[in-house]
Amino acid sequence: MVRPIASTLLFLTLLFAFWFNQALASEPRSTAGLGVVIERATGAVLIVDRSTHTVLDQVEGFGDLSHASVVFSDDGRYAFVFGRDGGLTKLDLLTGQIVGRVIQSGNAIGGAISDDGTLVAVANYEPGGVRIFDADTLEHVASFDTGAKTIGLVDVPGRRFAFTMWDSGETWLVDMNQPDPEPLIIAGMGENPYDALITGDGRTYIAGLFGEDGLSLLDLWEAEPTPRRILPGYGRGEEPLPVYKMPHLEGWALAGDRFALPAVGRHEVLWLDSRSFEEVGRTATHGQPVFAVARPGGRQVWVNFAHPLNDTIQVLDTATGDVIHSFQPGPAILHMEFAPRGNEVWVSVRDAGKVLIYDTETFALTGEIAAESPSGIFFTARAHRIGL
Repeated sequence: MVRPIASTLLFLTLLFAFWFNQALASEPRSTAGLGVVIERATGAVLIVDRSTHTVLDQVEGFGDLSHASVVFSDDGRYAFVFGRDGGLTKLDLLTGQIVGRVIQSGNAIGGAISDDGTLVAVANYEPGGVRIFDADTLEHVASFDTGAKTIGLVDVPGRRFAFTMWDSGETWLVDMNQPDPEPLIIAGMGENPYDALITGDGRTYIAGLFGEDGLSLLDLWEAEPTPRRILPGYGRGEEPLPVYKMPHLEGWALAGDRFALPAVGRHEVLWLDSRSFEEVGRTATHGQPVFAVARPGGRQVWVNFAHPLNDTIQVLDTATGDVIHSFQPGPAILHMEFAPRGNEVWVSVRDAGKVLIYDTETFALTGEIAAESPSGIFFTARAHRIGL
Protein backbone atom coordinates (compact mmCIF):
# COMPACT_ATOMS: atom_id res chain seq x y z
CA MET A 1 0.00 0.00 0.00
CA VAL A 2 2.95 2.29 0.77
CA ARG A 3 4.65 1.88 -2.65
CA PRO A 4 1.63 3.03 -4.70
CA ILE A 5 1.36 6.16 -2.55
CA ALA A 6 5.10 6.94 -2.96
CA SER A 7 4.86 6.41 -6.72
CA THR A 8 1.91 8.72 -6.89
CA LEU A 9 3.74 11.44 -4.94
CA LEU A 10 6.80 11.15 -7.20
CA PHE A 11 4.61 11.37 -10.28
CA LEU A 12 2.86 14.46 -8.92
CA THR A 13 6.19 16.05 -8.03
CA LEU A 14 7.56 15.52 -11.54
CA LEU A 15 4.32 16.73 -13.04
CA PHE A 16 4.47 19.89 -10.95
CA ALA A 17 8.14 20.48 -11.92
CA PHE A 18 7.26 20.04 -15.59
CA TRP A 19 4.34 22.43 -15.30
CA PHE A 20 6.46 24.96 -13.37
CA ASN A 21 9.25 24.92 -15.99
CA GLN A 22 6.73 25.24 -18.77
CA ALA A 23 5.16 28.19 -17.00
CA LEU A 24 8.58 29.86 -16.65
CA ALA A 25 9.39 29.25 -20.30
CA SER A 26 6.12 30.80 -21.43
CA GLU A 27 6.42 33.81 -19.10
CA PRO A 28 6.83 36.99 -21.14
CA ARG A 29 10.32 38.40 -20.72
CA SER A 30 11.72 41.86 -21.26
CA THR A 31 15.11 42.39 -22.91
CA ALA A 32 15.69 45.70 -21.10
CA GLY A 33 18.02 44.07 -18.57
CA LEU A 34 19.94 41.97 -21.06
CA GLY A 35 23.23 42.40 -22.86
CA VAL A 36 26.01 40.51 -24.63
CA VAL A 37 29.67 39.84 -23.91
CA ILE A 38 32.04 39.11 -26.80
CA GLU A 39 34.28 36.06 -26.34
CA ARG A 40 36.88 37.01 -28.92
CA ALA A 41 39.06 33.89 -28.77
CA THR A 42 36.26 31.44 -29.55
CA GLY A 43 34.00 33.51 -31.79
CA ALA A 44 31.18 33.18 -29.28
CA VAL A 45 28.78 35.57 -27.54
CA LEU A 46 27.42 35.35 -24.01
CA ILE A 47 23.88 36.57 -23.42
CA VAL A 48 23.85 38.06 -19.92
CA ASP A 49 21.24 39.27 -17.46
CA ARG A 50 22.50 42.56 -16.08
CA SER A 51 20.09 42.55 -13.15
CA THR A 52 21.05 39.12 -11.79
CA HIS A 53 24.71 39.07 -12.89
CA THR A 54 24.18 35.78 -14.68
CA VAL A 55 24.89 34.19 -18.05
CA LEU A 56 21.73 33.03 -19.81
CA ASP A 57 23.32 31.45 -22.85
CA GLN A 58 26.51 31.02 -24.82
CA VAL A 59 26.09 31.20 -28.60
CA GLU A 60 28.81 30.16 -31.06
CA GLY A 61 29.29 30.73 -34.77
CA PHE A 62 30.16 34.43 -35.11
CA GLY A 63 33.53 34.04 -36.86
CA ASP A 64 36.43 36.37 -36.09
CA LEU A 65 35.45 38.62 -33.19
CA SER A 66 38.88 40.17 -32.63
CA HIS A 67 37.49 43.69 -33.13
CA ALA A 68 33.78 43.10 -32.70
CA SER A 69 31.08 45.64 -32.01
CA VAL A 70 27.33 45.39 -31.52
CA VAL A 71 24.16 47.42 -32.08
CA PHE A 72 20.62 46.51 -31.07
CA SER A 73 17.26 46.52 -32.76
CA ASP A 74 14.83 49.22 -31.71
CA ASP A 75 12.85 46.77 -29.54
CA GLY A 76 16.03 45.44 -27.90
CA ARG A 77 15.34 41.87 -28.94
CA TYR A 78 18.06 41.43 -31.57
CA ALA A 79 21.79 42.07 -31.42
CA PHE A 80 23.65 42.77 -34.67
CA VAL A 81 27.24 41.59 -34.23
CA PHE A 82 29.95 43.01 -36.53
CA GLY A 83 32.98 40.73 -36.86
CA ARG A 84 36.46 41.57 -38.11
CA ASP A 85 36.10 39.01 -40.92
CA GLY A 86 33.25 41.00 -42.48
CA GLY A 87 30.55 38.91 -40.84
CA LEU A 88 27.25 40.56 -39.91
CA THR A 89 25.27 38.29 -37.58
CA LYS A 90 21.77 38.79 -36.15
CA LEU A 91 21.22 37.19 -32.74
CA ASP A 92 17.84 36.70 -31.05
CA LEU A 93 18.44 37.43 -27.35
CA LEU A 94 15.26 35.68 -26.24
CA THR A 95 15.84 32.36 -27.98
CA GLY A 96 19.64 32.40 -28.12
CA GLN A 97 19.51 31.61 -31.83
CA ILE A 98 21.38 33.15 -34.75
CA VAL A 99 18.58 34.19 -37.11
CA GLY A 100 20.67 35.73 -39.89
CA ARG A 101 24.28 35.97 -41.01
CA VAL A 102 26.08 37.38 -44.05
CA ILE A 103 29.76 37.75 -44.90
CA GLN A 104 29.67 41.17 -46.50
CA SER A 105 33.39 41.97 -46.86
CA GLY A 106 36.89 40.69 -46.13
CA ASN A 107 37.70 43.02 -43.23
CA ALA A 108 35.18 45.15 -41.33
CA ILE A 109 35.63 47.68 -38.55
CA GLY A 110 32.18 48.26 -37.07
CA GLY A 111 28.61 49.23 -37.81
CA ALA A 112 25.56 51.30 -36.99
CA ILE A 113 21.78 51.05 -37.11
CA SER A 114 19.50 53.75 -38.51
CA ASP A 115 17.39 55.79 -36.10
CA ASP A 116 14.20 54.05 -37.27
CA GLY A 117 15.78 50.63 -36.78
CA THR A 118 15.22 49.48 -40.36
CA LEU A 119 18.78 49.60 -41.75
CA VAL A 120 22.09 48.19 -40.56
CA ALA A 121 25.31 49.64 -42.00
CA VAL A 122 28.82 48.17 -41.89
CA ALA A 123 32.15 49.99 -42.42
CA ASN A 124 34.92 48.10 -44.17
CA TYR A 125 38.70 48.19 -44.41
CA GLU A 126 38.77 45.64 -47.23
CA PRO A 127 37.57 46.44 -49.87
CA GLY A 128 36.62 49.68 -48.14
CA GLY A 129 33.35 51.60 -48.14
CA VAL A 130 30.03 51.02 -46.41
CA ARG A 131 27.38 48.41 -47.16
CA ILE A 132 23.81 48.73 -45.89
CA PHE A 133 21.36 45.91 -45.16
CA ASP A 134 17.71 45.48 -44.27
CA ALA A 135 17.55 44.97 -40.50
CA ASP A 136 14.78 42.37 -40.76
CA THR A 137 16.15 40.16 -43.50
CA LEU A 138 19.83 41.19 -43.84
CA GLU A 139 19.20 41.61 -47.55
CA HIS A 140 21.58 44.03 -49.26
CA VAL A 141 20.08 47.51 -49.73
CA ALA A 142 22.92 49.81 -50.84
CA SER A 143 26.69 50.14 -51.15
CA PHE A 144 28.92 53.17 -50.95
CA ASP A 145 32.30 52.35 -52.49
CA THR A 146 34.76 54.84 -51.11
CA GLY A 147 37.93 53.22 -52.43
CA ALA A 148 39.50 53.66 -49.01
CA LYS A 149 39.57 52.23 -45.51
CA THR A 150 36.42 53.50 -43.88
CA ILE A 151 36.13 54.36 -40.19
CA GLY A 152 33.92 56.33 -37.81
CA LEU A 153 30.56 55.03 -39.08
CA VAL A 154 27.68 56.45 -37.01
CA ASP A 155 23.93 56.83 -37.30
CA VAL A 156 22.70 60.39 -37.79
CA PRO A 157 19.12 61.51 -37.02
CA GLY A 158 16.87 61.51 -40.08
CA ARG A 159 17.72 57.99 -41.32
CA ARG A 160 21.23 59.09 -42.26
CA PHE A 161 24.73 57.74 -41.76
CA ALA A 162 28.13 59.47 -41.57
CA PHE A 163 31.52 57.85 -42.11
CA THR A 164 35.11 58.91 -42.84
CA MET A 165 38.01 57.67 -44.93
CA TRP A 166 41.45 57.05 -43.47
CA ASP A 167 43.22 57.49 -46.84
CA SER A 168 41.45 60.52 -48.33
CA GLY A 169 40.41 62.45 -45.23
CA GLU A 170 36.83 62.77 -46.51
CA THR A 171 33.63 62.39 -44.55
CA TRP A 172 30.55 61.14 -46.41
CA LEU A 173 27.01 61.85 -45.27
CA VAL A 174 24.25 59.71 -46.82
CA ASP A 175 20.50 60.20 -46.56
CA MET A 176 18.75 56.84 -46.83
CA ASN A 177 15.36 58.48 -47.29
CA GLN A 178 16.30 58.98 -50.92
CA PRO A 179 15.53 56.14 -53.37
CA ASP A 180 19.01 56.35 -54.90
CA PRO A 181 21.03 58.26 -52.31
CA GLU A 182 24.03 60.29 -53.40
CA PRO A 183 26.53 60.98 -50.62
CA LEU A 184 27.37 64.49 -49.55
CA ILE A 185 31.18 64.38 -49.66
CA ILE A 186 32.99 66.67 -47.23
CA ALA A 187 36.70 67.03 -47.99
CA GLY A 188 39.46 68.37 -45.78
CA MET A 189 38.79 66.55 -42.54
CA GLY A 190 42.52 66.08 -42.03
CA GLU A 191 45.30 63.57 -42.43
CA ASN A 192 44.50 59.96 -41.58
CA PRO A 193 41.33 60.12 -39.47
CA TYR A 194 41.34 56.97 -37.34
CA ASP A 195 37.97 57.06 -35.56
CA ALA A 196 35.01 59.37 -34.96
CA LEU A 197 32.07 59.98 -32.70
CA ILE A 198 28.73 61.72 -32.83
CA THR A 199 27.39 63.56 -29.82
CA GLY A 200 24.27 62.31 -28.08
CA ASP A 201 22.12 65.04 -29.64
CA GLY A 202 23.23 63.99 -33.12
CA ARG A 203 24.61 67.44 -33.96
CA THR A 204 28.40 67.21 -33.72
CA TYR A 205 30.67 64.72 -35.49
CA ILE A 206 34.30 64.68 -34.32
CA ALA A 207 37.10 62.76 -36.02
CA GLY A 208 40.43 62.00 -34.39
CA LEU A 209 43.47 62.51 -36.62
CA PHE A 210 46.48 60.26 -36.57
CA GLY A 211 48.45 62.22 -39.16
CA GLU A 212 47.97 65.61 -37.51
CA ASP A 213 48.22 66.99 -34.02
CA GLY A 214 44.54 67.78 -33.57
CA LEU A 215 40.97 66.79 -34.34
CA SER A 216 38.31 67.77 -36.85
CA LEU A 217 34.68 68.73 -36.17
CA LEU A 218 31.49 68.96 -38.25
CA ASP A 219 28.24 70.65 -37.25
CA LEU A 220 25.65 68.34 -38.83
CA TRP A 221 22.89 70.89 -38.31
CA GLU A 222 24.47 72.97 -41.07
CA ALA A 223 23.13 72.40 -44.60
CA GLU A 224 26.68 71.99 -45.89
CA PRO A 225 28.91 71.13 -42.93
CA THR A 226 32.44 72.50 -43.06
CA PRO A 227 35.38 70.92 -41.19
CA ARG A 228 36.71 72.86 -38.28
CA ARG A 229 39.98 72.00 -36.52
CA ILE A 230 39.90 71.71 -32.77
CA LEU A 231 42.80 71.25 -30.39
CA PRO A 232 45.35 72.11 -33.10
CA GLY A 233 48.83 71.28 -31.91
CA TYR A 234 47.70 69.97 -28.55
CA GLY A 235 50.98 68.07 -28.28
CA ARG A 236 53.14 70.84 -29.74
CA GLY A 237 56.53 71.24 -28.13
CA GLU A 238 56.50 67.83 -26.55
CA GLU A 239 58.11 64.58 -27.68
CA PRO A 240 55.39 62.11 -28.72
CA LEU A 241 55.40 58.68 -27.11
CA PRO A 242 55.05 55.43 -29.06
CA VAL A 243 51.37 54.69 -29.70
CA TYR A 244 50.59 51.21 -28.35
CA LYS A 245 46.88 51.30 -29.17
CA MET A 246 44.66 53.89 -30.79
CA PRO A 247 41.94 55.28 -28.51
CA HIS A 248 38.38 54.21 -29.20
CA LEU A 249 36.53 57.43 -29.77
CA GLU A 250 33.06 55.99 -29.21
CA GLY A 251 34.20 56.17 -25.63
CA TRP A 252 34.75 59.92 -25.70
CA ALA A 253 32.81 61.20 -22.79
CA LEU A 254 30.46 64.14 -22.52
CA ALA A 255 30.48 64.75 -18.80
CA GLY A 256 28.49 67.75 -17.68
CA ASP A 257 29.59 70.68 -19.86
CA ARG A 258 32.95 69.16 -20.79
CA PHE A 259 34.21 66.48 -23.13
CA ALA A 260 36.85 64.10 -21.81
CA LEU A 261 39.05 62.90 -24.67
CA PRO A 262 41.82 60.31 -24.57
CA ALA A 263 44.99 61.84 -26.02
CA VAL A 264 46.80 59.88 -28.75
CA GLY A 265 50.20 58.61 -27.65
CA ARG A 266 50.14 60.54 -24.39
CA HIS A 267 49.46 59.74 -20.78
CA GLU A 268 46.68 62.31 -20.63
CA VAL A 269 42.96 62.87 -20.79
CA LEU A 270 42.05 66.20 -22.39
CA TRP A 271 39.07 68.30 -21.26
CA LEU A 272 37.14 70.43 -23.77
CA ASP A 273 34.37 72.93 -23.26
CA SER A 274 31.33 71.35 -24.96
CA ARG A 275 30.21 74.69 -26.47
CA SER A 276 33.42 76.28 -27.67
CA PHE A 277 35.45 73.06 -28.09
CA GLU A 278 38.41 74.87 -26.58
CA GLU A 279 40.74 73.02 -24.26
CA VAL A 280 40.03 73.76 -20.61
CA GLY A 281 42.34 71.32 -18.89
CA ARG A 282 44.30 68.08 -18.85
CA THR A 283 44.61 65.19 -16.43
CA ALA A 284 47.85 63.20 -16.21
CA THR A 285 46.98 59.50 -16.26
CA HIS A 286 48.54 56.14 -15.47
CA GLY A 287 49.15 55.30 -19.17
CA GLN A 288 47.88 55.95 -22.69
CA PRO A 289 44.06 56.04 -22.41
CA VAL A 290 42.01 53.73 -24.65
CA PHE A 291 38.49 54.40 -23.39
CA ALA A 292 37.43 57.45 -21.38
CA VAL A 293 33.79 56.72 -20.58
CA ALA A 294 31.41 58.93 -18.64
CA ARG A 295 29.31 57.29 -15.97
CA PRO A 296 25.65 58.04 -16.87
CA GLY A 297 24.87 61.37 -15.26
CA GLY A 298 28.38 62.60 -16.05
CA ARG A 299 29.74 62.75 -12.49
CA GLN A 300 32.77 60.54 -13.20
CA VAL A 301 34.89 59.44 -16.15
CA TRP A 302 36.38 55.93 -16.06
CA VAL A 303 39.58 55.36 -18.04
CA ASN A 304 41.44 52.21 -19.10
CA PHE A 305 44.85 52.04 -20.74
CA ALA A 306 46.92 50.55 -23.55
CA HIS A 307 49.52 47.80 -23.17
CA PRO A 308 51.72 47.41 -21.14
CA LEU A 309 49.80 49.35 -18.46
CA ASN A 310 46.44 47.79 -19.24
CA ASP A 311 45.79 46.21 -15.84
CA THR A 312 44.58 49.47 -14.31
CA ILE A 313 41.45 51.64 -14.26
CA GLN A 314 41.41 55.22 -13.07
CA VAL A 315 38.30 57.18 -12.13
CA LEU A 316 38.33 60.94 -12.76
CA ASP A 317 36.13 63.49 -11.03
CA THR A 318 34.39 65.50 -13.74
CA ALA A 319 34.23 68.74 -11.80
CA THR A 320 37.92 68.89 -10.84
CA GLY A 321 39.58 66.55 -13.35
CA ASP A 322 41.35 64.84 -10.44
CA VAL A 323 41.99 61.11 -10.24
CA ILE A 324 39.82 60.00 -7.32
CA HIS A 325 40.30 56.25 -7.52
CA SER A 326 42.82 53.88 -9.11
CA PHE A 327 42.76 50.09 -8.98
CA GLN A 328 43.95 46.95 -10.79
CA PRO A 329 41.11 44.57 -11.75
CA GLY A 330 43.53 42.30 -13.66
CA PRO A 331 45.56 41.81 -16.84
CA ALA A 332 44.34 43.22 -20.18
CA ILE A 333 41.28 45.33 -19.36
CA LEU A 334 39.60 45.78 -22.73
CA HIS A 335 36.21 47.36 -22.15
CA MET A 336 33.83 48.98 -19.65
CA GLU A 337 30.05 49.17 -19.88
CA PHE A 338 27.82 51.04 -17.45
CA ALA A 339 24.33 50.07 -16.36
CA PRO A 340 21.89 52.57 -17.91
CA ARG A 341 21.63 54.64 -14.72
CA GLY A 342 25.28 54.25 -13.82
CA ASN A 343 24.95 52.37 -10.53
CA GLU A 344 27.39 49.71 -11.65
CA VAL A 345 30.00 49.07 -14.32
CA TRP A 346 30.99 45.81 -16.01
CA VAL A 347 34.69 45.39 -16.85
CA SER A 348 36.15 42.79 -19.22
CA VAL A 349 39.50 41.42 -18.03
CA ARG A 350 40.66 39.40 -21.03
CA ASP A 351 43.69 37.57 -19.67
CA ALA A 352 41.95 36.62 -16.43
CA GLY A 353 38.96 35.17 -18.30
CA LYS A 354 36.50 37.25 -16.29
CA VAL A 355 33.97 40.02 -16.43
CA LEU A 356 34.03 41.90 -13.13
CA ILE A 357 31.17 44.07 -11.85
CA TYR A 358 31.72 47.09 -9.60
CA ASP A 359 29.54 49.43 -7.61
CA THR A 360 30.32 52.90 -8.97
CA GLU A 361 29.67 54.67 -5.65
CA THR A 362 31.78 52.47 -3.36
CA PHE A 363 34.04 50.89 -6.03
CA ALA A 364 33.32 47.53 -4.35
CA LEU A 365 33.35 44.33 -6.40
CA THR A 366 29.77 43.05 -6.51
CA GLY A 367 29.83 40.31 -9.14
CA GLU A 368 31.93 38.17 -11.45
CA ILE A 369 31.22 36.20 -14.62
CA ALA A 370 33.55 33.68 -16.25
CA ALA A 371 34.16 34.33 -19.95
CA GLU A 372 36.66 33.11 -22.55
CA SER A 373 38.93 36.07 -23.42
CA PRO A 374 36.14 38.64 -22.98
CA SER A 375 36.34 41.91 -24.88
CA GLY A 376 33.32 44.09 -25.71
CA ILE A 377 30.33 44.33 -23.35
CA PHE A 378 27.10 45.79 -24.75
CA PHE A 379 23.78 46.33 -22.95
CA THR A 380 20.47 46.70 -24.78
CA ALA A 381 20.02 50.23 -23.41
CA ARG A 382 22.24 51.24 -26.33
CA ALA A 383 19.25 50.65 -28.61
CA HIS A 384 17.86 54.03 -27.57
CA ARG A 385 20.97 56.19 -27.83
CA ILE A 386 22.32 58.04 -30.88
CA GLY A 387 25.74 56.91 -32.05
CA LEU A 388 25.73 53.60 -30.18
